[in-house]
Parts: sequence; C-alpha cells; structure tokens
Amino acid sequence: SVAQSYPTSLDRLLELYTGTDLWGELSGFSKVSAPEVRDRTERGGRVTLRLRYRFIAPLPSAATAVVDPRRLVWVEETVTDLDTGIATVAFQPEHYANKLSATARVSFDGTDDASHRRVDGDLRVRVLLVGGQVERAITSGLSEHLAEEEQAVLRVLDA
Repeated sequence: SVAQSYPTSLDRLLELYTGTDLWGELSGFSKVSAPEVRDRTERGGRVTLRLRYRFIAPLPSAATAVVDPRRLVWVEETVTDLDTGIATVAFQPEHYANKLSATARVSFDGTDDASHRRVDGDLRVRVLLVGGQVERAITSGLSEHLAEEEQAVLRVLDA
C-alpha cells in the first residue's frame, strides 16, 4: 500500500493520471523504466490507459538464474471510473506470465485544493525457491517507483 497527497483538485489529479501528457514527463526512475503510453480509450465515465514498463533494477543472483531481468517487462492496464474515483490495475507480463501476476486498486479522493491517491496492490512470483526474493525486489522497486512518480507529479503541478 502507498498513500500520496497532492496540492491540487481531485479533478486535476484524475486528469493527470488518466491522460497521456504526464507519462512523457516521467523519467530518471531508479528501478522501473519511464512508462511508454501504449493506448488510451475513454467511454462514458471510464478511462482505460495502457502503459508499458521495464524493471531495470538489479536482482539477486539466485533470481537471475531463473529469471532474465531484461525480460521483466509488462503492460499496466488501468481502468479508472471517473465518477467514483476508483481504478483497477492489471499487470500483463510480456514474459513469464505463468510466473508473475499482479493487480492493484487505486482510490482517489479530495477537495478543491487537496487530493489523495492510495494504491493497494498484490504481486505474486511463482518461481521455486527464489520467488520470495524476486517478489521483494519487484515490490521494493514498485514502491520506490511510486514515490519517485509522486515527486514527478508534484513537479508537474508546480510548473
């Protein structure tokens, strides 16, 4: 779980996170690549955004014996209900789909001048003996990524 706060309206925060402009501004992350926008669709009050990421941090040597770090690439599909401020996230691995699964729920709430975003996720790595190590490395990387992303969003809001 990660909780974030922003000095902006809920509408502006939802606009940032469901749009495509923000993602091109994000770079320099330490464990997860900057996102590549794959596509965005809007139907009614629902926005679907697909972003492609690559895990770029080092993994323990025991893990790299089973998992090629260059193949830890996934598409993150986020469906946001603009009316409720709730998003569901599905991670679709390009490789290792039988070994890696992840989902998340994101909730947005706020007022005219302050907003909050909470991300609750679940990640599973099914690799004998080293699955837990890989889970911890990826989870740590994703948590750090969300913290770095929060700082980048704050910079965008200040601009």
